[in-house]
Amino acid sequence: MQITALSGGVGGARFLRGLLRALDTHRASPTDDEVTVTVIGNTGDDITLFGLRVCPDLDSVLYTLGGGVDEDQGWGRDGDTRAVMEELAALGVQPQWFGLGDRDLGTHVARSLWLGQGATLSEVTARLAARWGLPEQGVRLLPVTDAPIETHVVVDDGDGDGERAVHFQEWWVRLGAAVEARRFTVAGLQSAVPAPGVLEAIRAADVVLLPPSNPVVSIGIVLGVPGVRDALRGTRAPVVGVSPLIGGRPVRGHADACLAPLGVEVSAAGVAGLYADFLDGWLVDEADVGAAYPSSTTVRGLDLLMRDVDGAARIARAALDLGLELAGDRP
Repeated sequence: MQITALSGGVGGARFLRGLLRALDTHRASPTDDEVTVTVIGNTGDDITLFGLRVCPDLDSVLYTLGGGVDEDQGWGRDGDTRAVMEELAALGVQPQWFGLGDRDLGTHVARSLWLGQGATLSEVTARLAARWGLPEQGVRLLPVTDAPIETHVVVDDGDGDGERAVHFQEWWVRLGAAVEARRFTVAGLQSAVPAPGVLEAIRAADVVLLPPSNPVVSIGIVLGVPGVRDALRGTRAPVVGVSPLIGGRPVRGHADACLAPLGVEVSAAGVAGLYADFLDGWLVDEADVGAAYPSSTTVRGLDLLMRDVDGAARIARAALDLGLELAGDRP
C-alpha cells in the first residue's frame, strides 16, 4: 500500500509519527503487503539566515520521525545548545529572533554546502533523511519543489497609508502573527515545478492524507505549486484530511490569523471549503460535527487532540481507515 501525505511542520510531523505507530501496531501479520509513506513537505517557509538555507518544515519532519526533535518545541534538536547564537549575538549579528541550536546548525551547514555544490533540494533532503533513518521506516520525504520559494506577509507599514512585506518567519516568530496580515505572497511560486516524484506519488497513492497542518501557509503552499492541485483532483485515491481547528481555534500556531486575510471562516468547515475540489473525507473534532461541510465530503468526528504519540496514532489510524473505506466504495 502506498500512502502519500502533504505536510507542514510540527502538526504534520507529529501526525506522521502517529501514522507510523499506527501502521506498526495494526499490521495484521508480517506477510502483509509492504506499506510505504511518501511525505510531500512544504518549503514555502524556507529562509536564508546567516548565509545558511533553513527549511523549518522539512526539518521538523526529519527530526520528529528520526527521534531527535525537541518535544516541548516540536522543532529543533532535543537537548541542543546555543553557543553559536550566543557568539553571533556578542558580535552584533542579526537576526536574533530566530533561534538555531548548535546541532541544528549542522543540518543547515550541510544543506547549504550541498546546495552550493549543485545538489538539488530533493537530493539534499534524501541525504538528510538517510541520516535520520527515514528510509528504514518506509518513509520517503520529498520537498514539494526544488525551486527556492519563500512566503512573505504584506502588513501595514505603520504609517497607516502604505504597506510592506516581511518574510513569513519574521511575521510568525518575531511578531507572533500579532500584526494583521493584509495578504500572503509567495516569491517564485508561479514558476516553480513539482520536485521529482511529487506528482507520481499523488497519482500512484492508494490513500492521500492531509495532516492537521496550517491550511494557508503549509498545505496551501504545497497546493499552490503548479500541478499539485490538479494531480489531487485527478487521482483515483481518496483524499482524507484532518482539521487543524477545534471549535474554531487552532490547536497550535496562528492558523486563524492566516485564514482571516482570505475571508475564510475560522472553522473546520471553513478549512474544508479550501479543499472542497478534491477532498473526499474530513476528520473533525466531535465539537465540530454539526457544521455545514461540502456535500461531496464524508465527515467523521472524533477527539482530535494529539496529546501524545498514542493519541496521534489513534487519529492517523482513523484517517487511514476512512480513506480505505472510501476506496472500497469506489468502482
